[in-house]
Amino acid sequence: MSSSSFDLIGVGNPIMDVLAHVNDDFLRTHVAGEKGGMVLVDDQDMAKLIAKLDVQFAVTPGGSAANAVLGATKLGLKTTFLGKIGADQTAADYRANFVAAGGDGSRFKRATLPNGRCLSMVTPDGQRTMRTNLAAAMTLSPDEISPADFAGARHAHIEGYLLFNPALAQKVADSARAAGCTLSLELSSFEVVNVARDWILAQLKQGIDIVFANEDEAKALFQKDQGYDAYARQLADFGGIAAVKIGKDGAWVARGSELHRIAPVKVERVIDTTGAGDAWAGGFLFGHLRGKSLASSGALGSALGAECVQHLGPAIPELHWPRLRVMAESLM
Repeated sequence: MSSSSFDLIGVGNPIMDVLAHVNDDFLRTHVAGEKGGMVLVDDQDMAKLIAKLDVQFAVTPGGSAANAVLGATKLGLKTTFLGKIGADQTAADYRANFVAAGGDGSRFKRATLPNGRCLSMVTPDGQRTMRTNLAAAMTLSPDEISPADFAGARHAHIEGYLLFNPALAQKVADSARAAGCTLSLELSSFEVVNVARDWILAQLKQGIDIVFANEDEAKALFQKDQGYDAYARQLADFGGIAAVKIGKDGAWVARGSELHRIAPVKVERVIDTTGAGDAWAGGFLFGHLRGKSLASSGALGSALGAECVQHLGPAIPELHWPRLRVMAESLM
């Protein structure tokens, strides 16, 4: 694949997910912080939490931007990824999974450290509470980023977790713009917004082509309660596309005077919400970059998000992708 043929480059933390079903008592007893959020931890804290699990757990490639880009890859976009992996078997497995899905693995950077991991604790209501050890991913430096990393890519999708390092996030955004990419930003977590609200607002004023948020993130950004359609309109007032995801109730998508209520795809049973918002973004990005309407792109996002929640972890099993690809190509 030539360096000029990428529809999409994802930028974020290449994290391997450790997924476990827990009950609410486990969270209350062993996990500080709010249910449903994401908190950074070190190696020692991660090891202690995993040791306290009294259930079997699964291991699967994750990371917010990587999940979205992987979905878009499996739908048919030509993709690559920018992030730092480690030097262990976990890192090798992570890269191999991305390449096997059809992505280009040439833009991963490497550190002589273990690969990053995220413990995702899923409660019976399907909600996930995350504790993340970035490890190698955390060592990605602004000095390692340049416009050359984005050469030939049409669109760059940036995950909000990079915003914990504002200098890195700024270099990524500046380099992507310098290379001629359009940009999307996934706010990722209300904790991210609480830490980086000023940076996010400044970037929106400078110009972000697509911003993805859920209801908690939008509320944290605007610091007031209002309707989700109002959040979408307010985000779109900055000049780009706004997608406000509201879980099982669907989404609102806005651009200029356009406002679309995206209906949810109903499922019989929610197994795990890990990665559902990322799957939604991956579907939307595929539709948008293929020239589909906002409503059609949103409908594809809802389809991927609904499929994702029916499985443990962010990965949609291979047997479902032929049907999803047919659906994606049929959208107007």
